[in-house]
Amino acid sequence: MHYARTASFAASCLLAGAVAAQSYPTRPVRLLVAQTAGGSADIVARAVAQKIGEALGQQFVVDNRGGASGIIATEITAKAAPDGYTLLITSSTFGVNPGLYKKLPYDPFRDIAPITLLAAAPNILVVHPALPVRTVKELTALARARPGYLNFGSSGNGGSPHLAGELFKLRTGVNMVHVPFKGAPAAQTALIAGEIHLNFSSMPSAIGHVKAGRMRAIAVTGAKRSPATPELPTMMEAGIRDFETSAWQGFFAPARTPAAIVKALNREAVKAMLSPELKDRLSPEGAEAVGNSPEEFRAWLKQEITKWTAVIKAANVRID
Repeated sequence: MHYARTASFAASCLLAGAVAAQSYPTRPVRLLVAQTAGGSADIVARAVAQKIGEALGQQFVVDNRGGASGIIATEITAKAAPDGYTLLITSSTFGVNPGLYKKLPYDPFRDIAPITLLAAAPNILVVHPALPVRTVKELTALARARPGYLNFGSSGNGGSPHLAGELFKLRTGVNMVHVPFKGAPAAQTALIAGEIHLNFSSMPSAIGHVKAGRMRAIAVTGAKRSPATPELPTMMEAGIRDFETSAWQGFFAPARTPAAIVKALNREAVKAMLSPELKDRLSPEGAEAVGNSPEEFRAWLKQEITKWTAVIKAANVRID
């Protein structure tokens, strides 16, 4: 009798979820963005919100809650009702924070449900034009010949450019000095001025400077070459094993959101990201639309968190 009651309860929950999905959404949906207006996550979020809203017949209202490496928006989502009316778009910091912070106000898997990976853009390895290197092999050789001589800048401790540099040091065994700045623009300015030697920059912010000759690009950090810079090899093509980093944006819901609602959101988000309009909009900035299943996204996130937690521990990375 106990098992019969359990089965009956499970069936009723599935039925309730299916009914909810059929009528969902009946009112505007709040879409939290863990970045301030104008950033890459915000641009992706507004495009996706418009497309999903049109498809599902309700307004998806973007609510920017930047700051604290995305923790503020993620915590709000984790504690929201799991009914599909509070959703989250956040960035790569979601995969880094479990390694950076001893305690988070949420569990990345117990409290948050992945919907899909929306887009990803590799970092681009750039050097000052005066540095006598044109390949990753030459850069590695110089770093090995002069331990502690080369320095690399970043937008701050624990950010994507910083961790890419630490990953490079770990994979090659070279000794370089990290110079953190208050934001990516300051790091870019320092590189152009020759105050630092290199930077694992974001693709959108570096391309213009590369084309103008203010910095030299020698590789990208993605799993494959970027359509924005097809002439540049990946770090792995250049001989650095197991090296892949990207700045990405992902779509999430509170845990225990009905599976049918997650499925509907996934379907429309993937359709939006793979539309020619969004793909064309992202491509010039070096970003690639992804769009995968919740299961694929969850498995990828586990790998991402495991990788960066290990890098952070090995490099003894501490936040500001």
